[in-house]
Amino acid sequence: MQIDIEKLKFPIGKFDKSTTITKDILIMWISDISTFPKRLSSEVLTLTDKQLNTQYRYDGWTIRQVVHHCADSHMNSLTRLKLALTEQQPTIKRYFEERWAELLDTKSMSIEPSLKIIEGIHERWTVLLNNLKDEQYARIFIHPEHGKTFRVDENIGVYAWHCNHHLAHITETKKRNKWN
Repeated sequence: MQIDIEKLKFPIGKFDKSTTITKDILIMWISDISTFPKRLSSEVLTLTDKQLNTQYRYDGWTIRQVVHHCADSHMNSLTRLKLALTEQQPTIKRYFEERWAELLDTKSMSIEPSLKIIEGIHERWTVLLNNLKDEQYARIFIHPEHGKTFRVDENIGVYAWHCNHHLAHITETKKRNKWN
């Protein structure tokens, strides 16, 4: 059986920014962000330590690292949103996610604390996202890693994709290993 490496790395494809971000698209993206904690928990809470320590692809992170990465990444995203809403074109601080994924807490700690972080972050994030004014969607931040500006509405899409992307890493790993 031939395994498509690109499909393992990007099981739902790469983020495709819509040329026009409509209110309906934003509602869908915010729903994806809002429901992520429950969808994630339902996929990982019954996994054994051995399963949590399984890489979703060769040279990829373990499921445990993916869960902790989501907590780390989404904390950063909420902070970036708040900076964009309260400062004029802030330059956000880059963090080295690949290095964070190698730290002891990410590699070996129980996933429950990160699931709690994700639940709290997403609850607060969703309140902000559901109450943005039209002009706030156009606010921007500067991302030094990518050398470009991001609009708040575009970043909502990036993180809706991010939720679904990493959830698919987990669900596809479970399917391949027949853990369902």
